Amino acid sequence: MTVISVNDVSLSFGARELFKNISFSLETNDRLGIVGPNGCGKSTLLSLLLRENKPDEGSVFIAANTSIGILTQDSAYEVSADTGATALEQMYAAFPEHLAAEKRIAELEEWLAKNPELSMVPKYASITKEFTDLHDRYARDGGLTFRSRCHSILEGMGFTEEQMSLPIESLSGGQRTRLALSRRLCREPDLLLLDEPTNHLDADTLAWLESFLSNYSGCLITVSHDRRFLDKVTNKTLLFERGRAKLYRGSYTACAEQRRRDREILEKQYKDQQKEIARQEAYIEQQRRWNRERNIIAAESRIKMLAKIDRISAPEKDERTVKMQFSRGLQSGNDVLNVRGLTFTYPSASKTLLRDLNFQVKRGEKVFIVGPNGCGKSTLIKLLLGDLDCTGGVIDYGHNLQIGYYDQENQGLEERNTVLEELWSLYPDMKEKDARGALGSFLFRGDDVFKPVSVLSGGERARLTLVKLMLSKMNVLILDEPTNHLDIGSREALEDALAGYDGTLICVSHDRAFIDRLATRLLCFDEQGKLVSLPIGQTRGAWDEWQAYRENGKIVPVAVQSKPVETVSDNKADYLRRKSEAAEARKQASRLARLKKEQEELEAELDDLSAELYGDAASDYVRAAEISARIEEIENRLLEIYEETEV
Repeated sequence: MTVISVNDVSLSFGARELFKNISFSLETNDRLGIVGPNGCGKSTLLSLLLRENKPDEGSVFIAANTSIGILTQDSAYEVSADTGATALEQMYAAFPEHLAAEKRIAELEEWLAKNPELSMVPKYASITKEFTDLHDRYARDGGLTFRSRCHSILEGMGFTEEQMSLPIESLSGGQRTRLALSRRLCREPDLLLLDEPTNHLDADTLAWLESFLSNYSGCLITVSHDRRFLDKVTNKTLLFERGRAKLYRGSYTACAEQRRRDREILEKQYKDQQKEIARQEAYIEQQRRWNRERNIIAAESRIKMLAKIDRISAPEKDERTVKMQFSRGLQSGNDVLNVRGLTFTYPSASKTLLRDLNFQVKRGEKVFIVGPNGCGKSTLIKLLLGDLDCTGGVIDYGHNLQIGYYDQENQGLEERNTVLEELWSLYPDMKEKDARGALGSFLFRGDDVFKPVSVLSGGERARLTLVKLMLSKMNVLILDEPTNHLDIGSREALEDALAGYDGTLICVSHDRAFIDRLATRLLCFDEQGKLVSLPIGQTRGAWDEWQAYRENGKIVPVAVQSKPVETVSDNKADYLRRKSEAAEARKQASRLARLKKEQEELEAELDDLSAELYGDAASDYVRAAEISARIEEIENRLLEIYEETEV
């Protein structure tokens, strides 16, 4: 059954066209992922589906009696003590009909218990019937199990028994977001709309959510930049590009691959058509130069044929994406960090957060710190940076370290500065042209550089922090959740830049695709707070290595290939490639020379035959026929040569 249908929906804000002619439909068990760059209108489309806004054109149809649940990026602010003092009470408040039924059942039950002497009175029978009907309906609609379901979902979303009973005011922003998501999930609506649901989720909670949504019986629409999440949960993808949206069957990876193939096919079709048009135009031009009656007729015929061709538009270039390249300045020593017995306790807390941590980091490593929320990852980063003093233990720093830091909250930005001034505050001697060029590579173009930092979106603030970091040329980068607020294109650009970075990387991240692409080693916090150094094998990605460790309780030996793989060095491969290209170039040059010589001979013969045809052979019909046949052969061969030599 069709749950939702979107037909040619368009929306503009003033002169800016946000998107145009978007169409798709979803059935009961469809799970749609919406992807695209920040600001393209993904969240706005969700508001149209909820009829919070009206499109300029088109229509949205939702099947009758469809229950809808929505999680927005601001849902954490909806959580308040007005609807429940604790997290568990907030969950119960999501079922007002059950709470109202319980209250009425209790009232009826109390009345019946207090008035047994009225059992023969009609009112008693009426109240008994109301009690029975209400209780039956309450049980049928899940009233007997909704409390246990609320508890189970909160537990799956990472809440402990203690946290479920905490006052709402004491919950963190991440906990409030998870609570808001839990309230939506427990109702199990027919249509579930989720905007960035993976924010603030640790590995266990994310795995639980993916399992829950994969088995969800209703229709799901989610906006997300988490590629692994989209691959696990969705079976259709709506891709936004340049104000248009195209529906693909399959998850994000399947969508990206299909889009790549579609572009390759379109580019080939365009190039083939352009080549054919050029060939026909060359034929027309040559026929016009020969300028005989039959040549003119042939040219006009080809002109008519060209006019009927359905021209393929040139494939549009990919939407502008961030361009970044990190490079180190001075080379550091081989030993970057040596941490021994590191312990930390917050002065205001009696519980030790980090205890007896030991690890080393070598030059050129890309080390990722992973673990559940609250285990101390960000605190460890602050200790390494010297922003906090350790309670015990030692941190030894290597020689010539130049450390650059990315703060996930981007707190190092001055709100009163413009984007350009913010860059100049760190690099005051940079010329405006160079500053604009650097900012332009991070999508701050034109008047964007004069925007106050205070009005920047989360993604823009992240990009501004990254451009400052990129220009610093530090030999050690310490990054705390660098992919937060970045769209998929920017995440992939950051991955490419860090993959080519020749310094040392220490990073905290929940982005599984990001970790799999870059990590050479993991520092993993387990449930007991112990920090384990985990090598990365050859048979699976870094994230899966960590999950295997957690399941087995031990480090799985790194897989070794049974036979050495013969490889060709980069220099040798480059030499062989250049040698092959040179040989092909010589072969092509030789062929072009032969064709040029043949062309000159045929053109000379054509001139001689034309002179004879209108001279000595003018009255010799037999010879004139022979000459005409030969001229036609020469002209056809010349056209083939002209096409190949592009004359």
